[in-house]
Amino acid sequence: MIPEALRGLHAVVLDTDGVITDSARVHAETWKAAFDPHLLEHPPQDLAQRRPFDVRDDYLRYVDGKSRIDGATAFLASRGMRTDDGLAEAVAADKERLFVQRLRAGGIDAYPGTVRFLHVLRQDGIRCAAASASRHARELLVHAGVMDLFEVLVDGNEAARLGLPGKPDPALFLEAARRLGVAVAQVAVVEDALAGVEAGRRGGFGLVVGVNRTAGPGNGTALLKHGADLVVTDLGDLLTGEAWT
Repeated sequence: MIPEALRGLHAVVLDTDGVITDSARVHAETWKAAFDPHLLEHPPQDLAQRRPFDVRDDYLRYVDGKSRIDGATAFLASRGMRTDDGLAEAVAADKERLFVQRLRAGGIDAYPGTVRFLHVLRQDGIRCAAASASRHARELLVHAGVMDLFEVLVDGNEAARLGLPGKPDPALFLEAARRLGVAVAQVAVVEDALAGVEAGRRGGFGLVVGVNRTAGPGNGTALLKHGADLVVTDLGDLLTGEAWT
């Protein structure tokens, strides 16, 4: 049965990392492995800004949902470091190398609750697309065995080819809706990143669902403030009506 929150909608566009696959954790860990050596090599003048990258707070605040360059630039700027001398590009390249190593070492699983949710949508005729700033989104979905559950994928490679701006601009989600052929007012966006739910709100989508994998009220409240209509800790909750606003 179609989830109550989706009644009247014809399609759903889901982010990949942290929504479909358990890859946000690996992204955060590889960002830390990339940032921390650079912080030691190029220490900020302010001693308080020399603390290591935090895989929860810094990840959610500065890099989650953004392109690698945008994320690297935002975090380095938060620590008072220059971003116009190639440092952001160097950190982003290190992170890419480390993430690919982790991905090729064993792949990353899809969340069981998300898989159940996608199968229910398919049974009810609701069309699905995946949209992600990651250039590895297709590989992640294929390795997780869920690529066939999506009619459309707009990933970081397509975003670069089309010149689409990154989140919180809604361009990525709008392109996915366009390819599905469904008006944005009849499309739900599902995101775990603050920049992502803000993009969904800016795009005028019919529903914006925030996924709070941290299970903490602080991040759930932040998702609502940035544009989520409702928040769940797992997409399986939408099948049982356990969402909160």
